[in-house]
This record gives sequence, structure tokens and C-alpha cells, in this order.
Amino acid sequence: MEIFLVGGAVRDRLLGLAVKDNDWVVTGASPVTMLDAGFKPVGKDFPVFLHPKTGEEYALARTERKSGKGYHGFHFHADENVTLEQDLQRRDLTINALAEDENGKLIDTVGGEKDLKLRLLRHVSPAFAEDPVRILRIARFLARFACLGFRIADETQQLMKIMVKAGEVNDLVPERVWQETSQALVEPNPEKFIEALHDCGALKILFPEIECLFGVPQPEQYHPEIDTGRHTLLVLQQACLLSSEPEVRFAALTHDLGKGTTDKARLPHHYGHEERGYHLVSVLCDRYKAPKAYKQLAKISARYHTHIHRAFEEKPKTLLKVLESTDAFRRPGRFEQFLLVCTADSRGRPTYEKNPYLQADFFRLLLKKVSEIDVKDIVAAGFKGIAIAEQLHQKRLKVVKKHLFDTAS
Repeated sequence: MEIFLVGGAVRDRLLGLAVKDNDWVVTGASPVTMLDAGFKPVGKDFPVFLHPKTGEEYALARTERKSGKGYHGFHFHADENVTLEQDLQRRDLTINALAEDENGKLIDTVGGEKDLKLRLLRHVSPAFAEDPVRILRIARFLARFACLGFRIADETQQLMKIMVKAGEVNDLVPERVWQETSQALVEPNPEKFIEALHDCGALKILFPEIECLFGVPQPEQYHPEIDTGRHTLLVLQQACLLSSEPEVRFAALTHDLGKGTTDKARLPHHYGHEERGYHLVSVLCDRYKAPKAYKQLAKISARYHTHIHRAFEEKPKTLLKVLESTDAFRRPGRFEQFLLVCTADSRGRPTYEKNPYLQADFFRLLLKKVSEIDVKDIVAAGFKGIAIAEQLHQKRLKVVKKHLFDTAS
């Protein structure tokens, strides 16, 4: 029995990055051997075991072959005769197919070390095309490593396009698509995830609401980048600078979905895109069973972001309606996330990246002042039932008017 450190731990050490998790491959062993050594079985599809002391994963070396469509269409084989080289050959990218023996000696049978130096994400073998999840994974790795200069190898890019045309992406289960997407959102450059899917054609199948933004013009006066798809990626970049929260980044990605359905006769203007985007966000989130926090923030951002942009032009009733409709009084934390999305939207344009966004500060202070109104004072004044809500609304409106006047003066 031999044990090897494999995959991300070896890759990240060679890149000089912190190693988060260790994965191990065992050769010359059987499930019985592992159980006798005290390991605990956890693998459903193939033999994976947890170390009795460290809790780290140890997998028996295995091979695989395609037996059906989609992510689950594989047959795995693991026994004492499967070699490390065979196990590494089935992996997705060369930089993920590196191993070290128990003495720390590097084992590279697929050119992974060279590709690390070349900063290339390259598939190990043609078997890459058998698993559509690998398109999502390589897009996610690009989102992680683009900041280090990595790019997708030309031949791998071409293979991804072939996979999309063959219909492999159509068989991806929603849960796995969301898993990879949500993980990509917390990487340094999640916009690269979207770019990679767009370039190979997968975005059109998985996220048609985002794909149709590319090529759609906006008024150059307000959007020097013109293209709505490019604007969306710029907004996502800015969101990453403002927040590490994936919910904020997702809302930034989806805030302008309505512009993809604008009547061509009205372009480059997008009247009413907020309401259309509000509904499209629901469709996208429902398709992938996105968590409620993602969906709610994204819907608010799509529906009300232009109201924040027009903060100094809106009527007091409209400003108060924004606070009430976004549930800002009960969910101030989420409202702050919403303001970050709006800030990213404003700065997601060439030459606007470092501009102050005074509208966000205006709404932050407005929410603070309106929230200081105490309902107990209204009750103490003798108001009852529906009259309490009416009086609260009037008091809030009075504060909004004063805040707007003070800001203007």
C-alpha cells in the first residue's frame, strides 16, 4: 500500500498559496485493507475513506469510463491493481493532476508543473469531454487564478465548445450548476467565470438571461462601454471590490437582466427594464433553487437600483416608498447590501470606477433619520389601529422631506 498527496494541495504549494485541504490517493489497497486500518468509509460512488485521526479524505486509486449522459453517467473501477498514473490520467486539468509521494517527491505524468509555469488551464486527456461539470469547474478555476495570469489553453477552449455543441451541458443538474456558480462568486474574479461560459457557448444554455445582455447597446452618454454584457461584468468587478459576500456579487451580476428583453425599436434606451428584470431574476433563481437571501437581494436590486441612482431627483413619497418596499426598516443589513450593489452599478463604467457615489450616503443617512421615529410615541399620543400606521407614515414622510431639503440646501 502506498499513499500520495494529490491535486489542489500540491498545485497550491507549488504556486506559493496557502493549502486549505489535503487529498490523498491510495494504491495497492482494497476497501477491506482500509477498513482494517481503521479508516471510515464515506464514498457512495467510489471508495473514499476518512483517516481515523486527521479526518482527511483518502481515496483508492480509480479509473472511470463514460456509461451515460451528464454528470452521473460514469462507471468507476477501483482495486489494488489501479496505478497512480491511471488515477491521475482521469483528472480534469493538468495542474490538478500533480502528486507527491510520502517523501515529498513530485510526481508529474501529464505536464502539470509546466502548465503551472505557463499559467495554463489545460485538460489532461480527451476524457475531459465526457463530464460537462468540467466546463463549470474550469470556468471557476479561471475565476480563481486569472489574477495570477492564468488563461484557458486554446485546445481546451476548443474542446469546451465541442462539448457544448454536442449537448453535454444540457444534462447538467440545477443543483450542480448552482454549486459551481456560488463557489465562483467568492473567487477573486467571478466575472471570468461568466466570460469563460460565454466564450464556449455554455452561458446561452445555462444562463440565457445573462447571455442575451451581450451585444445589447446602452446610451453612450451614460455608458461609455455601450455593451450591456460588458457593463454587467464591470459591475461584478466593482462589487468584488466593495464586498466579499456572494449575495452582493450575485445581485450585481443580475441587476440589469431586464435590458436583455428590451424592444429593439427602443434601443439604446431601456425603459421599464427594472420590472422586467425583477421577474427574470425570479425565473433564474427558481431554476437553480438559489437560496432565499440571494433571490431577495437580487430582486430588490433589479427593481429599485435606478431609484437609488435618482435619489436627488425623486419625490419624497417615492423615496419613502423605496425604503418601505425594500423592507429597509426591518432589514437594514440587506438594504446596505443593496446600496453596495447600486454603488457597483454606478462605478461599473469606464472612467467612473473611483467616482464617489453620494446617493448611497444620502440613503444611509435617510434610513437612519427615519428609523429614529418611535412608534411608542404615536401610541402614547392616543392613536389606535390603522391610525397608528397612517400617523407613522406621515411622520416618516415629514422626515424624508426635511432630509431632502437639507441635502439640497
